[in-house]
Parts: sequence; C-alpha cells; structure tokens
Amino acid sequence: MCGGMERFSQKTTVKPQHHLSVKQAEMVSLPHPSVLHGAVSAPCLCCRKGKDQFDNLEKHTQWGIDVLEKYIKFVKERTEIELSYAKQLRNLSKKYQPKKNSKEEEEYRYTSTRAFLATLNEMNDYAGQHEVISENMTSLITGELTRYVQELKQERKSHFHDGRKAQQHIETCWKQLEASKRRFERDCKEADRAQQYFEKMDADINVTKADVEKARQQAQLRHQMAEDSKAEYSSTLQKFNSEQHEHYYTHIPNIFQKIQEMEERRIVRIGESMKTFADVDRQVIPIIGKCLDEITKAAESVDHKNDSQMVIEAFKSGFEPPGDIDFEDFTQPMKRTVSESSLSNSRGDGKSEPKFGSKSKGKLWPFIKKNKGAGPEDFSNLPPEQRRKKLQQKVDELNRDIQKEMDSRDALTKMKDVYIKNPQMGDAASVDHRLAELGQNIEKLRLEVQKFEGWLAEVEGRLPARTEQPRRQSGVYEAQNASGVNSCAQDRESSPDGSYTEEQSQETEMKVPATDFDDEFDDEEPLPTIGTCKALYTFEGQNEGTISVAEGEMLYVIEEDKGDGWTRIRRNEDEEGYVPTSYVEVYLDKNAKGAMTYI
Repeated sequence: MCGGMERFSQKTTVKPQHHLSVKQAEMVSLPHPSVLHGAVSAPCLCCRKGKDQFDNLEKHTQWGIDVLEKYIKFVKERTEIELSYAKQLRNLSKKYQPKKNSKEEEEYRYTSTRAFLATLNEMNDYAGQHEVISENMTSLITGELTRYVQELKQERKSHFHDGRKAQQHIETCWKQLEASKRRFERDCKEADRAQQYFEKMDADINVTKADVEKARQQAQLRHQMAEDSKAEYSSTLQKFNSEQHEHYYTHIPNIFQKIQEMEERRIVRIGESMKTFADVDRQVIPIIGKCLDEITKAAESVDHKNDSQMVIEAFKSGFEPPGDIDFEDFTQPMKRTVSESSLSNSRGDGKSEPKFGSKSKGKLWPFIKKNKGAGPEDFSNLPPEQRRKKLQQKVDELNRDIQKEMDSRDALTKMKDVYIKNPQMGDAASVDHRLAELGQNIEKLRLEVQKFEGWLAEVEGRLPARTEQPRRQSGVYEAQNASGVNSCAQDRESSPDGSYTEEQSQETEMKVPATDFDDEFDDEEPLPTIGTCKALYTFEGQNEGTISVAEGEMLYVIEEDKGDGWTRIRRNEDEEGYVPTSYVEVYLDKNAKGAMTYI
C-alpha cells in the first residue's frame, strides 16, 4: 500500500514537470510538427519559380547574343561584297587602259578617247572608295562588335553564375530547415511515446520501482531532446527566413538589374552599329560625287571639231588636188600626152613624159591599193605630209638617243676623273673602252640625224609654201636650195594612194654646199629676241649651226625649243646658233612673240 502511494506520489510529481502532451505543448507555444511543415512549405515553390525565371532570362540573353553575331556576319559579308566589287571595278579599269608603246596609246590624243581614259581613272578612284567602305566597316563595326560579344559572353556568364550560386544557397538553407524540422518532429514523437510508456509503467502496480524510475528517466531524456530540437529548429527557421528575405529582396534583384543593364547595353550597341553602318557609306558619298563630277567634266570636254581637225592633220597627204584631164583626140595622128595638171607628175624640164599605157596612166590615186610590207627607210612610200611627220619623229627620236648617249658619256667622264683623283676607288682605264663605244655611238647617231634631216629638208621643200618656214636644229641641213629640192621631188612618181615609186635611173639627190646656206642665212632678217637665257654648262659647238657657250654666260633667245631638244640663241649681231635646251635656263619675255611653230 505504501509502495503504491509512493509510486503515485512520484507519478504526480514527475508528470507536471517532465511530460508534455500534445495539448500541453500547444499551451507553451510549441508548434506542432504538422503546423510547422505547412508554415515552411512555401519557399520551395518560390525557389522553383525563381529558377524558372533564371532559365527564361538565360534563353533570352543567349538569343540577344545570337542576334548580335548574326548582324556581325551580315556586315562581314557586306564588306566582302564591297571588296569584290572594288576588285572587279579595278580589273575593268585596268582591262581598258591603253597599253604602253602600242597603237592604242596614240589613239588617246583625241578628246573623246581622253575623256574615256579619264572615266577609267575615275572608276579606279571610285573602286577605292568601296575599299574604304569595306575597311571602315571591318574596323568600326565587325572588329568592335566581335570584341564586344566576347566581353558580353563573359559578363553574362558571371551574372548567371552569381544567380545560380544564390539559388543554390537558398536551396541549401531550405534543405537544412527541412532536416531540422523533421528532426524536431521525430524527437517530439519519441518524447510522446516515452511519456506514454512512463505513465503506463507508473499505473501498473506489478512493475517494480526501478522499472518505473527507468521509464521516467527515459521520458525526461526524450523530452530534453525534443526541447533541443525545438531550439535548433527555431534558430534554423529564423536563419532561413532571413536568408530568404535577403535572397528575394537583395541578391536576386541585384542580379536581375545587372542582367537588365547588360541587355540594354547590347541593344544600344547594335543600334549604334547600325548608325555607323549608314555613316560609313555617307562619308564616301562626297568623294564618289567628285569622281562622278570629274567623269561629267571629262564628257563635257569632248570636242568634235578638235577631233576632226586632228584626224585631218594626221592623215592629210600634202598632194595638190588633180587638175582637169585634157581631151585626147585619137582621130588625129598627134602625140598623145597626159595633162600636166593631172596627178601623174611630169618629170620636169627636159624629162621624158610617161608613155601611153604606163603604170600611172589613166589611174586615179584614191583607188590604187597600198603597197604591203615594210616601207623604205626614208618613208618615201608615204604622202608628203605624212612623210614629213614620220621623218620629224625619227629626227627627234635620234636626238633623244644622242642626248642619252652624251649624258652617259658625261657620267663616265666624271667617274673617270674620280678614279684618277682617287685610284683606290677604281681603275680609270677600265672606262676608256666604254667611252670609246659611246663616242662611236654618238657619231653614228649624228650621221643618222644628218641623213634623216636631209630627207626632211627635201620633203619640206616639195610641200606647198608655208607662211613660216620651220628651221632645223642641226646646221648641216638647215637650208637647201629650192631648185635642187624640186628636182629631187620630180624624180619620184606618186602612186594614187600617196606612195611613191622610185625610178633609180632618173633619181637625183642634190645637196647644197654650206656656202649657199650661209648666203641664204645672211640674207634673212634677224629674228626678234623673245627672252634671255643663262648657260648652265659649257657647250662646244662643233657642228655647223651650233654655237659655243661658256658656263654662266647670259645670251638672248630668238627661238625656243620645238620638242627636238635645241634652242636657238644669239650672242651678238654676228653670232647666233643652236645649243642643247638642257644646257641653258631660259627666261622668256611674256610680251614678246613666241618662237615659230611647225605647220
């Protein structure tokens, strides 16, 4: 009886202190595990929604980068098109450029062909502007955007890394809270079972006091574990709520803000690139406009009258128009002759007339076929005017060759002087052979010049008289007796196409002695002075018609260079002649009449 009372008293004293039923737990504000589970189940859904938003943003920003790369590819292909177009324009311009030292180059003296050449040159510059477009688009758009895309990818990767890190952190906190909650729920259930077991043992009178005490201690232990789990769960819950607030109100908004700013910068950048795309084209429009203006200017410079006159000058023959042909009366036994005014030239006084049936009889010169093959050296197969031009070109060419040889000789002479003064630099005798060759070449070229100038003087004498008779640069053939020239002219018979048929048995060449030239030269009125000149180098005038000058000497200019490399000067009333143009510095008087020109 006493034992039972004792156990009862212990029962009554332990129960209020150590056992907590579900109802008592509610009274001391300990939330039931089921209530706690419902209170913290919401963050799981929020985390899942936040993760979904990151996925959407990740897809959108990747799409933005794809758009940027697509635009870069578009601009790159545009630059390739510009380069290809520029290359094709340059090739087109080059294809139609005249070839050097060809017949095409001579054709570009006409205004229409010069305008075409100017168009080709401007198209070359036009192509250059398309190359500028390509270069500027490559540097200002393609290159810049390519670097920006790389930076954008790195920045995007960093932002989404931070977002995933924050997401993982809140999920980790949620898992810790879930673990703490389950542990608290388990400990509460264990404490409840331990308390029920203690009450059962305490109510059983057959149970020993030791068993009851053991059940009581077990109930107290479980209750203490429940209290510890409660404290841990409460702390974890508070920490999670704080982390969750920080996550949704601070970290995630900051990350979203950075992603938004990044995306806005991308949009602004692609807009600026599109503006640059237009500006690059706009910058070259003025230059392209200038190219087109130059083409228009070249087109407006085409002069049909001038081109026609150039054709006339290029192809005029110099023949006198044929006169009327006399009637030949075959009914009377008279000498049949050809009219002297016909194109079949007479052979002059004392010359026999062509017989009837000869090759020139009855043929009109415009309709006879031209001789084929290489022409003679003196161009006698050409009409007089064309022959004169060819001979003049040949003389000018030979004079240029002479000047080149003389320049080479002067250079070697200076080199020899240097070797003489400084033997260690070279052997002076090594250049003697070359100097001798140059001297021989110069002498041969001078003989050629004399030969062609003789033919030139001949053809100028047979052409119709001009208002101003041109003068030659070399003194050997500067003047020639008119009667002798006419005699030479009569020894050639012109064919209908302007070529000449030589009759060797009747050909006569007359060369006038120097005395006749001097008499004719002295009888002429002195030419007026058109300026002055200063001798840059000493010149020894060894050929007739030339004059010697000393370096630094001042002289008068009476006839300027006509393109043959010689200038006519005067020292005083009795001394005048030709000197190389490169040996003097000319000062022309603007008010004086210019030198005579060839007609």
